[in-house]
Amino acid sequence: MKEAYLYEAMENDRVRCALCSHRCIIKPGSKGICGVRENIDGKLYTLVYDKVIARHVDPIEKKPLFHFLPGTLSYSIATVGCNFHCRFCQNADISQMPSDLGRIMGEHITPGDIVTDALASNCASIAYTYTEPTIYFELAKDTAEIASAKGIKNVFVTNGYMTTECLEYIHPNLHAANVDLKAFTDRFYKDMCKAKLQPVLDTISNMKNQGIWVEVTTLIIPGKNDSPEELRDIAKFLVDLDPGIPWHVSRFHPTYRLTDAPPTPPQTVRMAREIGYEMGLHYVYTGNLPGDEGEHTKCHNCGTPLIDRFGFYVRDNRINNDACPSCGQLIPGIWQAH
Repeated sequence: MKEAYLYEAMENDRVRCALCSHRCIIKPGSKGICGVRENIDGKLYTLVYDKVIARHVDPIEKKPLFHFLPGTLSYSIATVGCNFHCRFCQNADISQMPSDLGRIMGEHITPGDIVTDALASNCASIAYTYTEPTIYFELAKDTAEIASAKGIKNVFVTNGYMTTECLEYIHPNLHAANVDLKAFTDRFYKDMCKAKLQPVLDTISNMKNQGIWVEVTTLIIPGKNDSPEELRDIAKFLVDLDPGIPWHVSRFHPTYRLTDAPPTPPQTVRMAREIGYEMGLHYVYTGNLPGDEGEHTKCHNCGTPLIDRFGFYVRDNRINNDACPSCGQLIPGIWQAH
């Protein structure tokens, strides 16, 4: 075990965790909402610092990140646990393992080992993904520092519920993030995720202000967050922040504890894409629809095709010196590793 970062001692040996916006107050012998941070005799410890449950080499497009080092590989890791309890979780077997099964599993691997493996796998980045990286922050931060020194970028795929303190602590070594903006109502976040909306909006804004490259994903669930009004609200929030933020609108498939909702009709996903463009976003992508027109990147100024994709794979990239080869318009993103 490793003593946790970002917590404060309280009276009666309680502690307050400051990693995520739940800010759990934890009694001795108890764990936080995430299930992987425990108060032991008045000190908070992470239970997953050296217990990696998943590690794979993925295309960066799988995160999904379409405007960050396209066509490169990302060494992707996770531990068990999550600070959300989403009814529609796509990785519930590992994210909800501590709460559903009372287990914490994983193989022993150090931050140095992770970076060594990433280098050997020719990865341009390390992605902290599959579950919520905030809950294994100590492993992520220590790994990110080593990776940055070796020229490897670091990426969070996150629900965006980290505190300002957490983000400030890692942001010099955090280069990109895909944030799940799951809906635009507190009711959805409370009923479906056991969380709140505003901290997620704050995180997206803070990341932009700190110079972290940000893309946003919304999984569109029939009858839950698919109304045109709510989709417009999401798009307006992003446009007001920066119209160059790529928005990924993805198709839902029944899973975990939300099996009574049908798969999202493809036309709903395409409607969301059109709403994003109507509201003023420059780049809106469809997800979980392999071969769809919405996978490709076109210049927002002249419409020239720039990146041709199929699923998670780049078939052609025509961006030249960060710009459209036809009109010279700079295309927002991180196109080359420096």
